[in-house]
Amino acid sequence: MSAPCCAGQLACCCGTAACALCCKWCPKIKQSTSTRFMYALYFILVALICCVMMSQTVAKEMKEHIHFFETVCQHIQAGDSCEKLVGYSAVYRVCFGMACFFFIFFLLTIKIDSSKSCRAYIHNGFWFVKLLVLAAMCSGAFFIPDQDTFLKAWRYVGAAGGFLFILIQLMLLVEFAHKWNKNWTSGAKHNKLWYGSLALVTLTLYSIAVGALIVMAVFYTRADGCTFNKILLGVNGGLCFLISMVAISPCVQERKPHSGLLQSSIISCYVMYLTFSSLSSKPPEQILDENQKNITICVPEFSHGLQTDENLVTGLGTAILFCCILYSCLTSTTRASSEALRGIYATPETEVARCCFCCSPDEDAGVEEPVGRKGGQRVIYDEKKGTVYSYAFFHFVFFLASLYVMMTVTHWFHYETAAIEKFFAGTWSIFWIKVASCWVCILLYLWTLLAPFCCPTREFLV
Repeated sequence: MSAPCCAGQLACCCGTAACALCCKWCPKIKQSTSTRFMYALYFILVALICCVMMSQTVAKEMKEHIHFFETVCQHIQAGDSCEKLVGYSAVYRVCFGMACFFFIFFLLTIKIDSSKSCRAYIHNGFWFVKLLVLAAMCSGAFFIPDQDTFLKAWRYVGAAGGFLFILIQLMLLVEFAHKWNKNWTSGAKHNKLWYGSLALVTLTLYSIAVGALIVMAVFYTRADGCTFNKILLGVNGGLCFLISMVAISPCVQERKPHSGLLQSSIISCYVMYLTFSSLSSKPPEQILDENQKNITICVPEFSHGLQTDENLVTGLGTAILFCCILYSCLTSTTRASSEALRGIYATPETEVARCCFCCSPDEDAGVEEPVGRKGGQRVIYDEKKGTVYSYAFFHFVFFLASLYVMMTVTHWFHYETAAIEKFFAGTWSIFWIKVASCWVCILLYLWTLLAPFCCPTREFLV
């Protein structure tokens, strides 16, 4: 690697330069994207460490195959078998350090509108220094005095932050549904094919929702039992029907002409997903059969076979969970999303219909500046005129995501018996959290439909 390229990479790690990925064959990358990628990489690294700490299998394998394992544990004063570095209490401490890291950056980046300020330079550079700070904060949490009081208080903070993270994602889902309908409806004024696209997507989504309801009714209920599952499916199915009728009612159409069945179909699909997820998280019911043996009911028969390879199921499920969390974090931190949470939306006149409406039009008018003259990935400085996303909101969402990961990995309020191998074991706390999320999502959508009646003097653009 040439000297200029090495200098550029050193500036990326220890200075204020934008970060490139070293390889000149990599495609060009925007400065804003590379910055968010690096923070996401830190988040994944700490989250994986939390999973390892909650894994009984990893601890057992290390103890059996590393001969000096116990000696190292005693040397670092972590207990005879490093019990202080595993379990829910260790995850609480590590996530405390990560949450503090993102919260400090949230305070540091409040009201940054220009990428040329010194605080913006700190946000977009000094990656190696940040990694050291993050490691120091996560390690320092193990030396907090009065651990019992800390863990008890931090548990309630984590629960509140986890619930707030879920609420923000639900709000953005409702905003996403309205934005989709508004964008494609604006295109129908110039091209009637957009009406056909709207009808096709709406019909497809409703078919998925109804199909999911039927499948759950077949596999999660039986004729002589499963009353709780029947009630839940009936209530959630009825709520989906209710929001669909409200969305197309004449009074709502008069106040909100952009309201329609597309939004209701999106919310219905998500409600069915949460219903399936909650039923899968419910503790199994057992009854005595004719031979006086305990049998599990109200769950699909094929689910018993899926539990035979716990490591595979847990690994795949954990990977999907982290992908969903990262997607939520990165998509909810755009300028449009952060403004939507404050009730600021684009006016219908400025809407341009696009198939991929969630992506803004390409505005890469910035100067493309390569990192190094003879090699290295090229970085587009797309924030010369101003920031393209809210730095403070970005860090705040990752702060909440840190708390959400902490609570999810430790099974929320069943932390004492939690283990990553039991990630899919049914617990009532996880079940009710998912059911509550389902109902809150419906209430948020209903509020967007009925808000003009409650606040007639306020203008609602969604």
